[in-house]
Amino acid sequence: MIKDYNRRIYGYECDMYGHLNNAHYLHLLEAARTEALMDVQMPMDLLQKLGWHVYIHRYEIDYKLPVMLDEIATVKSRILELNRARSLWQQEVFNPQGQLCFTAQVHVVHVRAGKPARVPDEIWEHFLKLQ
Repeated sequence: MIKDYNRRIYGYECDMYGHLNNAHYLHLLEAARTEALMDVQMPMDLLQKLGWHVYIHRYEIDYKLPVMLDEIATVKSRILELNRARSLWQQEVFNPQGQLCFTAQVHVVHVRAGKPARVPDEIWEHFLKLQ
């Protein structure tokens, strides 16, 4: 399942050329993943209450076109690979014209008590909705 997240790009997020600054793409991706987890009734605060964390292990990113000041960026997020200990997210950022501007593969580790661990059924069922 692909989850869409839309957000306006503000001046404080842009470089001197009016492009979304490269570091702010990661903020945009984080917000989109957080919203996707909320959509499947597994928000970050609930995961923390249950003793679980979702840690980013690695990003693989490609910049294709700039996202500009005041544009509404659309982030499309989905899980490509999922097992009880890890997941691989694909996230793509589009400009208002529907052009692909940025792609990311986000490698995630599921963690309990500071160590990678297999998520239990009650969490697993929610994660499956993101595939």
